[in-house]
Amino acid sequence: MRSSVARPKSEDKRNAILDAATRVFAERGLTAAPTSEISKEAGVAEGTLFTYFKTKDDLINALYREIKLELADAMMSGFPRKKSVRTRLRHVWDGYVNWGVTNRGKRRVLAQLQVSGTLSKESIEAGSAPFVEMQNTTRDAIERHILRADLPIELISKTLAALAEATMDLIVLKPSRASKYRNSGFEVYWAGIARK
Repeated sequence: MRSSVARPKSEDKRNAILDAATRVFAERGLTAAPTSEISKEAGVAEGTLFTYFKTKDDLINALYREIKLELADAMMSGFPRKKSVRTRLRHVWDGYVNWGVTNRGKRRVLAQLQVSGTLSKESIEAGSAPFVEMQNTTRDAIERHILRADLPIELISKTLAALAEATMDLIVLKPSRASKYRNSGFEVYWAGIARK
């Protein structure tokens, strides 16, 4: 006789589903990727996917949070709090660029997730939370007249992201010039935000 007690959820299965979703979304896009394909790629029954994520939107939100946490770890791990603002921003820059070059599929999926319109307010807030120290560093540097006060703080953040994305694209195209692109990209960023 079978027990009616539900089996506990497995972290391995959950991670397999998220990894499969990353691969399928990177290849097919968010809207064109059926959950059946994600389940098949993860090696689980489609019903199992819905045991972990009630809807495709729940899966999308969970994946967003996972990727943002991984990105935050890459950018903020070992953050040099006692160093200069330039050194701290360079640390964040290098972490972001290195992560993006190494994780091209996740980077592509993150870009889709951010414009999908399916992210909950809670997921967006959770995705931003690990970067608070970076925002505080920028705000403090503006107040201390290290960074330009005429630039909105959100523009300083978006500029870093846009220039880092361009740098990643160039490194992927010409890996032999990775160091040159990484250094030059940061110099362009710093020149644009630093107070003269």
